[in-house]
Amino acid sequence: MNFKTVSNHDNTVEGFCLIKSMDKKTTAKGVPYLDMVLTDSSGEISAKLWDYKENIHTGFGVNSIVKVRGTVSVFNDAEQLRVERIRPSIASDELNIGDFVPSASFGSEEMYNEIIRTVENFKSGDLKLLTKTILEQNKERLMYWPAALKLHHALRGGLLFHTLSILKLAQGVSRVYPFIDTDLLYTGVILHDIAKIDELQVSELGISTAYSADGELVGHLVRGAIQVGIVGKELGIDPDVLMLVEHMLISHHGEPEFGVAQRPKFLEAEVLSLLDQLDARVFIFSSCESSVSPGEFTSRQWALDNRRLYNHGRHSGDSGTDPFVEF
Repeated sequence: MNFKTVSNHDNTVEGFCLIKSMDKKTTAKGVPYLDMVLTDSSGEISAKLWDYKENIHTGFGVNSIVKVRGTVSVFNDAEQLRVERIRPSIASDELNIGDFVPSASFGSEEMYNEIIRTVENFKSGDLKLLTKTILEQNKERLMYWPAALKLHHALRGGLLFHTLSILKLAQGVSRVYPFIDTDLLYTGVILHDIAKIDELQVSELGISTAYSADGELVGHLVRGAIQVGIVGKELGIDPDVLMLVEHMLISHHGEPEFGVAQRPKFLEAEVLSLLDQLDARVFIFSSCESSVSPGEFTSRQWALDNRRLYNHGRHSGDSGTDPFVEF
C-alpha cells in the first residue's frame, strides 16, 4: 500500500485508499467494529476500526475513497492495519482516481475524441448523424463506464477502451478487405456495447457492482438495438439503414448460447462479432498470464473453457491492447 510512514516507532502510517469491502461486526463483548479491506494501485490490506462510532464514522462505504491513519501489525502472517482515524476524501485532496481504481491505459477524453474523428470521416450522412448523436447522448457516462462486470475491460473507462480497440482492429481488417462497407462496420463497432450503460450498475468511480434489472431482463444486445431504433426514427434515418445497424447489435455475440436473437447474416455483422471476441480474449489472456510469473500456469479460467494459461515470458511492453498503435 502507498501509505506514508508517520512514525517508525510504532509503525504508524497514513494515506488514501479505496474501501474494497466493509462489514460491521461485533466483538465477543458485543462492541461494534468495522472489518475492511483497503486497496490502492499497489495492493490491498486488511483493516479494523475497533473504535467505531456509528454517529461519527459516516460518509464512506464500499467503493469510496478515504484517508486513514493507523498502525500496521502482522496477524496470521499478513499485515493488518488498525485504523485510528478515517474520513471520506474531499475535493481539495485533489486525488487521481486512477491511483485507486483499475483504469484504462488511456484518457477517456482522448479515446472519445479519437472515435469522434473517425465518425466525422463517414461518407454516409445517416450513419454519421446516428452514431454522433448516440455518442453525445451518452458521453458523460462513457467517460468512466466499464465494459463488463468482470472479465474483459472491467475497468474505469473500459467501455471506451474496448470500443476503440475494436475500431482500430476494424480499420486494419478493412485495409485487407477493401470491399467491406467501413461506415457500416465502424458504426456497429462504436455502438455495439453502448447499452452496457443500461446493463450495469456502476459508481462514479467506474466500478461495476452488479447487473441492473434492465441488464438482467433485456440485456445490452436488445436494449442497444431498441435505442438505435428510437434515436434513428427521431432523426429520420433511412429504416433500411437502421435495420442493418440493429441486426449488428443483436447478433454481435455470434451464437444463441451467448444471447443473440440472430446469428450475423451479412459480412460487416460477422466481422464485428469476430473482432469483439478477439479483443475480449486478448484482454483476458493478457490479464491472466500477467498474474503469474514466467514459466507458470494460471488457475483454470472458466471463461476460456477451463483452460490453464501459460506465461511464457516473451511478451514485450505493457499488457493489454494499445488502441493508438498505427497500422
